[in-house]
Amino acid sequence: MSNEIHDAFAHPEARAASTADPGMPDRISLRDHIVEAEIGAFQAERGRTQRLCFNIVVELTPPTGPVDDDVDRIVSYDRVTEAIHGELAAERLNLLETLAERIAERVLNEPRVRRIFVRVEKLDRGPGALGVEIVRSRRASARAVPEGAAVPHPTVMYLTNHFIRAPELPNIIDDFTTSGEPLIICVGFPEGPLPEAGSRLPQRRVDLLAMEQNAWILASRDSRCVVVGTRTELDWAMKHGQICVWAPSKIVLDAVDGPRAVDGPSLAAWFAALVEARELVVLGTAAPISAAVPVREMLTSR
Repeated sequence: MSNEIHDAFAHPEARAASTADPGMPDRISLRDHIVEAEIGAFQAERGRTQRLCFNIVVELTPPTGPVDDDVDRIVSYDRVTEAIHGELAAERLNLLETLAERIAERVLNEPRVRRIFVRVEKLDRGPGALGVEIVRSRRASARAVPEGAAVPHPTVMYLTNHFIRAPELPNIIDDFTTSGEPLIICVGFPEGPLPEAGSRLPQRRVDLLAMEQNAWILASRDSRCVVVGTRTELDWAMKHGQICVWAPSKIVLDAVDGPRAVDGPSLAAWFAALVEARELVVLGTAAPISAAVPVREMLTSR
């Protein structure tokens, strides 16, 4: 039993050695790499960073020829640290398990990588370190996107309440779906006063939830529209021709570099850049002053 406990808490490098496949793979390792990031499912973990400690071992197929002191012939340590920082920058995550999986999948995209051990620990959640450890191999990794796979570039349309109520709403949607390109609709606040929370972070949640209520109102006006709130749902919907109405809470609150403003047009512009939209169409109000995608302003539906 004592040996089993020792093995369970051994550094991933020792675990890799004890479970190595025949053929003695090469290994590179990253020890005690500490990064501050915002992560966690509990409300107390939002709006603040905490220290994460990474220990990673990567098993490699040995090179077919001499390395010749050429950095291009090896898998660089930078690939491991880039995977960590890239996944932390991509999205605010709730679970260490998700972070570990995504780091493993990114590193496994390197051609010579056979297997990876990832241990991630939170250092600030108690008197000890709380963490997860996973082992993944190339044959078990299925997240990689094939090279050349088509990435949808939707039209993002912002609608004011006037057009949400308008009898011609189905015709407006028709005008933007005839090309067959994906369409994602954004809305602002519903009419009437919003509840006041009294402080910034709770108010941000209240505002986002109010927009989601308005999204459901729009979806009730046209049965083709489906309210979606996660990137996975959006990606699936765009690939299958579904018209989406964006519910912003999850994506905004999970964003590492989220929008500063949560007013309707500005939030739609931020979202359009996030999904790499082909254009942002603002219908019924002034377009935002700045946007990272082409913007078309339409004060009427025609």
